[in-house]
Amino acid sequence: MQSGVNAVFPAAVLSVKQGGETIFHRAYGYLDPETRRLPAQLNTLFDLASLTKLFTATAFMTLVDAEKVTLQTPVADVLPQFAGRRPISATEDPLTKTPVPPDPEFAGQMVNAADVTFQHLLTHTSGLAAWRSLYKTLADKAPVPLPTEVTPEKRRARIAPIYGDYGFAYPPGAKMIYSDLGFILLGEAVAQLMGMPLDACIRQAVLQPLGSNAVFNPLRNAFPVETIAPTEICAWRKRRCLGEVHDENAASLKGVAGNAGLFGPAETVAALGALFLNGGAYREKRILSPESAIQMTRLQVNSDDNPRGLGWQLRPQIGASCGNYFNPASFGHTGFTGTSLWVDPERQLVAALLTNRVYYGRNPAGISEFRPRLHNAIIRRGR
Repeated sequence: MQSGVNAVFPAAVLSVKQGGETIFHRAYGYLDPETRRLPAQLNTLFDLASLTKLFTATAFMTLVDAEKVTLQTPVADVLPQFAGRRPISATEDPLTKTPVPPDPEFAGQMVNAADVTFQHLLTHTSGLAAWRSLYKTLADKAPVPLPTEVTPEKRRARIAPIYGDYGFAYPPGAKMIYSDLGFILLGEAVAQLMGMPLDACIRQAVLQPLGSNAVFNPLRNAFPVETIAPTEICAWRKRRCLGEVHDENAASLKGVAGNAGLFGPAETVAALGALFLNGGAYREKRILSPESAIQMTRLQVNSDDNPRGLGWQLRPQIGASCGNYFNPASFGHTGFTGTSLWVDPERQLVAALLTNRVYYGRNPAGISEFRPRLHNAIIRRGR
């Protein structure tokens, strides 16, 4: 961890649990690496980035347990505006934001949105594109507004193309492509089914039972700036992100989306991992049924050694970010800002790493090399 400070990230917190007990919990670095007046604390809030997807998926599965929806329910049954036949067409690269031509195997085919189920969304097999720049669909006057300044009307207008305009990348179930768009839809479905905004849904269904203070839009919710790890100087916003979600699409959706937007401490992320080691319960509070907890971490699809459960990534055979020693049954997820959560059920081990590596830019080389090295060290330390 010390080797990563300033080289990979300015600030980080590592929390490791085993057998339900915290065995390692330390903070590293500074939130202000230039002045070094604000050391990272154990309770520092980090932008969890795509770890948000795990909380969205868990909230959805509580609705499955409550028999309000099933995995095979068509998304259009809950979100009727997600409808119509659309072509398989060009999409967009999530990193470069450049056009991606359609796969020749499927080009010219038509897809009926009614064929997409929630199982497809949770396993990234819906056929929806990996990414489309929703944040560019409406012109904003400079400077770009803070997420909380986005009007509900603009939020609805930005999501609308997913419902009825964007083409598909491939037929549902034909391939696995990690899709932010799919989890944005999943979040909207959770909100619709629970009858309240998504941030309130996740707070009620997951965060409160975990005893967590994780939150969307932390500044709006009275968290002081000195308790939040800043991220990148964003080229779109032309400012360093502090307390506003790094993901541009989530930011343009009022900072609350199914794919990104949650801020939290390492303890919250570790607690979520512990939930899945304990059959869906945490500290005697049941959040999920044992059946749902098992199903989420069981192999559902595997495409090009990218095995997936429901929301969770399973350990691949080659190039796992959890390193060389986590057991084959391990499951986890990563976040673009430099976050990760990995769970080894055979060891009853949870490793939650939160960093703000994008403070230094978007090049993934540093964090990609660091994550497996760290997880290897965790296992070696425990031997």
